[in-house]
Amino acid sequence: MSPPLTSDLGYVPPDGGWGWAVVFGASISVGFSYTFPKAFTIYFKELQAVFSISYSQLAWITSIMCATTYGGGPISSILVNRYGSRPVVILGGLLCGIGMVSAAFCTSIIQLYICVGFITGLGLALNLQPSVIIIGRYFLKRRPIANGLAMAGSPVMLCTLAPLNQFLFDNYGWRGSFLILGAILLHCCVAGALFRPISADKASVKTQSIEEGKEVLKEEVTKDVIEMNSPTNVRMETKTEEEEERDCCEKVNKYLDFSLFKHRGFLIYLIGNVLMFLGFFAPIVFLAPYAKHIGIDEYSAAFLLSILAIVDMVARPTTGIIANSKWVRPRIQYFFSFSIAFNGTCHLLCPLASGYTGLVIYSVFFGLAFGMVCAMLFETLMDLVGASRFTSAVGLVTIAECCTILLGPPIGVLELKSTVWGVMTRLAEPFSSSYYHVAHPV
Repeated sequence: MSPPLTSDLGYVPPDGGWGWAVVFGASISVGFSYTFPKAFTIYFKELQAVFSISYSQLAWITSIMCATTYGGGPISSILVNRYGSRPVVILGGLLCGIGMVSAAFCTSIIQLYICVGFITGLGLALNLQPSVIIIGRYFLKRRPIANGLAMAGSPVMLCTLAPLNQFLFDNYGWRGSFLILGAILLHCCVAGALFRPISADKASVKTQSIEEGKEVLKEEVTKDVIEMNSPTNVRMETKTEEEEERDCCEKVNKYLDFSLFKHRGFLIYLIGNVLMFLGFFAPIVFLAPYAKHIGIDEYSAAFLLSILAIVDMVARPTTGIIANSKWVRPRIQYFFSFSIAFNGTCHLLCPLASGYTGLVIYSVFFGLAFGMVCAMLFETLMDLVGASRFTSAVGLVTIAECCTILLGPPIGVLELKSTVWGVMTRLAEPFSSSYYHVAHPV
């Protein structure tokens, strides 16, 4: 029999009710955060012609956007600890809208770097972390299911946003499309409005009682020390200095808990994630160009990505349901490890797929494995450190993942030039225009 689940939040999460509205809002925010940089590549060919720049210069837009989204994790965590999830997500939605509307009036690539890369990227950062954090405040027993449903917003949004971007571009051009996208991204504010704070009164009462306890303890310590003789007065001053240092550390940890680096489970998770993310997204970038290289037509190659997205869409909530079962929930760390191993095994077997049928089978299993890992990614971290410390943990993890996400595809090119996967990297530079043509044929 599995041990009963306990919460470290000071209250028992409702595990339902308004929480399902929160999950819906989180799926919207998470979907935009993960999908928007990928769907934005539809405009690359037109922007390259308008500004007369190289593709490598243009690719910096999405690179800066992804770096800001993940690198802004600690900033997002600090703001959530200070103000809560709702105002942070609403602020993020406003920044996304302002960034894209401003981008519609840009006249140089540097302006696009600022508007789309930094401003919109920061807005996406303020959407991602709070959306994942708020789920832990509303759910405990059904938390894996809630996380799986929220993370399913990414493949759903990808299947929706990519064709929508193509439609907008065909009818309104890139400037008109940016204006409409700015208005669409403002829906993140609506999603944030669903993140109603929970147990604020209980939290304030708990904080007040802790502060009162500290004051009483300080008074008693001071009274006892005064009654002692003079040599111990020096000891009292030392204690006071130590208390001031302790209070300073407590204030810092209140907004970003660096004591997590003393947590063995967190360190193992962090190191493992950094290594995993070196190659986590590279297969998605290289799948369509590889299919085209072995003689598959453009439309069929692009359909492989659609198969992957559809399977991923089903796999994430299904994984959440399985993880919530009484047999898997107590062993959720092992289930996450199995998901990572399954993901890696799929890529090791990919070179055996010599034809289109083999690549379809690979896409199905890759979509399943990718969905399993994504559904368990934050749930595993929350299970390790607890819901109360998860806010700081997710910020520290995302900034560590930032560098590896940016370096993954280029490292893949350097390491795999002499292998089967190296053939497709020569056809498609990281984030290259050939990938654009395959994913979005004219």
